[in-house]
Amino acid sequence: KLVPGVHMKQAGGVRGVHFSSPHTSMSFPSSQLLVNCDLFPEEFSIVLTLKVSSIAPRRNEYIFSLMDNEERGRVILGLRLSRKRLHFLFRSHRGVVERWVFRGDRLADNQWHTLVLVVGSHHVRLTVDCSSPLEIVPSKPFPSDLNIQGSRFHIGSRGRWKGLYSGLLRQLVLVPGLDATHHICPSSDPQLAVLSVPPLLSDLPYDEKDIKGLYLCDGTVWITVLEDHKRLDYLVEHQVLTTSSETHDVEVFQVPGIGLMAAMAHRSASGSAVYLWSHTGFQLYQNISTYEALAWRHFSMGKKIFLVVSNSGGGPDKRQKSETDYSVIYKWSKRRKRFVQFQTLQTHCARDWEAFNINRQTYLAVANHRQGDKNHTIDSVIYKWNRLTKSFEVHQMLLTSGAYDWEFFTVGPYHFLVVANAFDGVTTSVDSVIYVWVNGSFQVFQTIKVCDWEFFSLGEEYFLVVANSFNGESYSLNSILYRYSTCQQHSSQSLLTSPLSKVFKLKTY
Repeated sequence: KLVPGVHMKQAGGVRGVHFSSPHTSMSFPSSQLLVNCDLFPEEFSIVLTLKVSSIAPRRNEYIFSLMDNEERGRVILGLRLSRKRLHFLFRSHRGVVERWVFRGDRLADNQWHTLVLVVGSHHVRLTVDCSSPLEIVPSKPFPSDLNIQGSRFHIGSRGRWKGLYSGLLRQLVLVPGLDATHHICPSSDPQLAVLSVPPLLSDLPYDEKDIKGLYLCDGTVWITVLEDHKRLDYLVEHQVLTTSSETHDVEVFQVPGIGLMAAMAHRSASGSAVYLWSHTGFQLYQNISTYEALAWRHFSMGKKIFLVVSNSGGGPDKRQKSETDYSVIYKWSKRRKRFVQFQTLQTHCARDWEAFNINRQTYLAVANHRQGDKNHTIDSVIYKWNRLTKSFEVHQMLLTSGAYDWEFFTVGPYHFLVVANAFDGVTTSVDSVIYVWVNGSFQVFQTIKVCDWEFFSLGEEYFLVVANSFNGESYSLNSILYRYSTCQQHSSQSLLTSPLSKVFKLKTY
């Protein structure tokens, strides 16, 4: 049984749907299709099979639209058919609706046609019935940060009577990150080429097209992990960046409206650098004064973006030997489009930062490695954001031994913070600690020997993977995967590791 406002019709022995009204049953939240992602994919394909009357529509008719739910009637993205043209519309960075237009004369001939619209980084292509594609090279690319939070898809309309699609529609498929043309063309019946037709409209027993693709969204950007038309071949060097000195750490993050950035921690006293990603690679964006920087970490509070750096060189006056360092929190200035100094914190050769939220409160943990040259067993600090003073203040001190890394994670109602202790001044064979949040502070939960931690989950199972580096005698050690149970952590898998760290680009063919 079809939903209200939709009727199945047959033309030329082929089934399609006709829209008699812009019923709410043909509308759904964008989050239902693009799960856990507030950004529309930067590259994608739209596949549709339709039949337009020989009496071409004299008004604009929407095949589908993505509408802003807060600003009613405002189109975020849509595909529209007019008398002789096909329009692809989307909202640009400044809120202006851009239009990419293809001539659509041949569509209004009362015949079925299959269209593939492919939006790539530098081009837009429309293929009709597997023929030679029409290509547009736009002056501006499709936005990589098109926010669709709270929006709704409307099929066959824009949620109003005006603009209701009058033709027949057989298939409509959105494929993120993939050029779908290669999956349906060439075809023995190009006007009815099939990618995914609903079973009710299929003239034959339903057989879903076998497309192997995996697309992940981390809440900020879409990432293509696997496509079946490409195979992983090998890793190649993509870019070489000339820096002022060796780089201890790289932090990659997104600034809305600006793009992908990377903060690099340089050892030299001349400072560290923030890079901005362009079409060719990272380009220098901003120099920041640091002193033998060891680590960067970005975090956000609401719409405000911060970067915190670990300095290990004391300060600008190198003549004064000091066991105290001053690390700095920088805040992103929307007006200046730069990071500006926000707050200074006293640290001791800090190796890592971890920002996290518990009960709508923001915390910042620093891993203090050593004080002076010999004292490794010192306090690492948990800071808490004070909304009144608008600054971070000391919340809790935790005794650590050569702390190297923090990792925060949540399992059900429980919050955990894990420190990787590396050296106590005598041996590297020291216990690292898992803390659990109890009554407003962290308490010891379990101890394990590790050098670095990462947390991940698969369904209802929770894992900690640890990196072991050196036990005083050998670098050839087993790194271990731990699985969480309601009692405590259990070893799940042992992985042999070596002391190598490299960055590569995935090469496909």
